[in-house]
Amino acid sequence: MVQSLGLFSSTALVIGSMIGSGIFIVEADIARGTDSPALLVAAWVVTAILTLIGALSYGELAAMMPKAGGQYVYLREALGPLWGFLYGWTLFLVIQTGTIAAVAVAFGKFLGVFFPSVSTTHWLWHIAHVPPIAVGPMVLGNMDIGLNTANLTGILIVFLLAIVNIFGVRLGALIQNIFTSAKALSLAGLVLLAFTVGRNATAWSANFGDGLSQFWRNAGWSTLHPIQVGIGGPIVLVNLAVIVAAVQVGSLFSSDAWNNITFTAGEVKNPKRNIPLSLILGTGFVSTVYILASLGYLLVLPLHGDPHGSTVLSRGIQYASEDRVGTAALEQIFHSYGAWLMAGAILISTFGCANGLTLAGARVYYAMSRDGLFFKSVGKLHPRYKTPAAGLIIQAVWATFLCVSGSYGQLLDYIIFAALFFYILTIVALFVLRFRQPDAPRPYKALGYPVLPALYIALAGWICIVLLRYKPQYTWPGMILVLLGIPVYLFWSRHSVNPSQSLSN
Repeated sequence: MVQSLGLFSSTALVIGSMIGSGIFIVEADIARGTDSPALLVAAWVVTAILTLIGALSYGELAAMMPKAGGQYVYLREALGPLWGFLYGWTLFLVIQTGTIAAVAVAFGKFLGVFFPSVSTTHWLWHIAHVPPIAVGPMVLGNMDIGLNTANLTGILIVFLLAIVNIFGVRLGALIQNIFTSAKALSLAGLVLLAFTVGRNATAWSANFGDGLSQFWRNAGWSTLHPIQVGIGGPIVLVNLAVIVAAVQVGSLFSSDAWNNITFTAGEVKNPKRNIPLSLILGTGFVSTVYILASLGYLLVLPLHGDPHGSTVLSRGIQYASEDRVGTAALEQIFHSYGAWLMAGAILISTFGCANGLTLAGARVYYAMSRDGLFFKSVGKLHPRYKTPAAGLIIQAVWATFLCVSGSYGQLLDYIIFAALFFYILTIVALFVLRFRQPDAPRPYKALGYPVLPALYIALAGWICIVLLRYKPQYTWPGMILVLLGIPVYLFWSRHSVNPSQSLSN
């Protein structure tokens, strides 16, 4: 592979892969769950702590093993090829391709603001509607299969980006740099507007009034919060530690994919320096902006609202139309032009996010193929451009299937638990490699080791326990998808080679 990505491009890949449409949408669900301005912000603070510790820890592994495949390689080397494969399997089946599909279709949906004919209800070929089916804690189905103008737009974006990234990592990086810069400026602009011209007395009084007592309401350790167990289950009362963990589904999803730069390690200049640094700079920037955006929303809109309210202010953050809090904030500031401005910002954001995910994901399948654990053709580089062309095409084909099947929405509900599970395993891998190979070269050592990595495992483990107990619809399906990879691994491993380029070599 050609080492073409410098520090700026590497950092842009981190930022661009993280910022999609989540920060503009998930705030409403977090607000309904916490029912407290302070806990709304606290949810993003917890996510920021986890993300930053993860980045600091991954930096050591990336500097130690600067190879294409990133997290797949770390798990393979520390815990064995099965765990590496299960991560790559889940990444291909759901995490990467499902997110690409969702982000690409979101691009189509928001393009519909400018071109109303682009819509999820404008069907070109409606095959069937699958009704919801309860299977234990899971609710499967409830999706439409077919081709509408919104997912057709998404499919075109998926293949456009796959083809563009075949023509060399420099071109893909150039697109990433341009769109990441644009989306970072757009999000920073939203924050600046919220803290200046967007502030209004109604939101301030509702969220910060009475000497900040409104900000801290429902945030005491003794306050109990209602939460529904699963889908249609009983409503129980839980404390602060449980409710903040339970709402992490939204904030963690919005901050995910920061690890994608590790997948492209074989194409990063001076990877032992640039990958750790880009992880720290990228996650630090996004985490800071997300917390500021959350505070900004509270300055523009009241947290509480009426689901049947007729104005943006009356609906508040909790009941913003279709959960589009970012759009509601700009509509409050700019009135009728707000929706157009936000749609434009999200088009830039989703396009850049899809490009970053497309560029990075194929490198993992390339590494798996080189180990004999994926289709053989995926392990070959394009003879001229030195890119994993077959991996890019296969990734695009599967993402297209998810677009047409309408299943990506449900799959995204399942990936956070699975992704968090593999993040924990990778932090464990840091401890394992420190023990097994204490003298291996480590150009960068994880800041705060062993305290901060141990804190990550404790916090992420607690979130997993809470989700298993109170949100089984997000957990067990994800674990089932991971476990389905075991028989697939047994099949592939019969034809596999010994993992190449192990640390002992």
